[in-house]
Amino acid sequence: MRIEIGRRRNAALATAFICLLCTMRVFGAATSDYKIGAGDMLRINVFGAPEMNTEARVSQSGSITVSLIGAVVVAGLSPSEAEALLAKRFVDGGFLRQPQVSVLVVEFESQKINVLGHVVKPGQYALRASANVLDVLADAGGVLAQSAGDVATLMRSNGTKVDIDLDKLFRGDATQNVPVVGGDRLYVPRSDQFYVYGQVQKPGVYRLERSMTVSRAITAGGGLTPRGTERRAVVKRRDTSGKEQEYSVKPTDVLKADDVLFIKESLF
Repeated sequence: MRIEIGRRRNAALATAFICLLCTMRVFGAATSDYKIGAGDMLRINVFGAPEMNTEARVSQSGSITVSLIGAVVVAGLSPSEAEALLAKRFVDGGFLRQPQVSVLVVEFESQKINVLGHVVKPGQYALRASANVLDVLADAGGVLAQSAGDVATLMRSNGTKVDIDLDKLFRGDATQNVPVVGGDRLYVPRSDQFYVYGQVQKPGVYRLERSMTVSRAITAGGGLTPRGTERRAVVKRRDTSGKEQEYSVKPTDVLKADDVLFIKESLF
């Protein structure tokens, strides 16, 4: 009876381990060919020996320290190659007969991504497993709401570029939340701007939002003064030759980048 219970228990544990291993494989599928480097954090699990489960950071010399077997050089190996090496060391040392070892990279310290432009904390950030655009923006503290543009550029390490629509991204569009890899650069540009002066409460320079109308621009400038009117608004705008032109505009007209909006006094 005890033997049967023991067999069932072992079978259940084996099934649980296989499920865990499968989950980790799916999670790390995108990094199956990744080569471990100095600074990376590894999560090591040994089936049947939970006391051996640990997390270890790869030293600058490329090694990790594992209970019983000591220092093991893993830099330059893929996670699956590291698993095979650790299993061999357990067997060669006489500690385990048929060890099942899993190695998952949880911090890609040796692989960094640059986040530049109008974010709270521009700089280099280490990748995590299955990192994407939202992850690295969060690491950088998010975008600067008052100055960040609507479209960021992800410059791949292979020379290609991907435009990221930040408005769609923050609204939950998964197609904009693309994966990132070491060597990528994410650049958040300055937003387009417009100028408003004349009969508004707060004349100045403001962020040009998408499809921003004259009426909304006046609101951004604090609204009209008691003497101001939308009906006599004009916009100064440069044409294709660079020459400044002046246009009468209606409250529903849409502004363009670098427009200068002037709100005149009411005649009455």
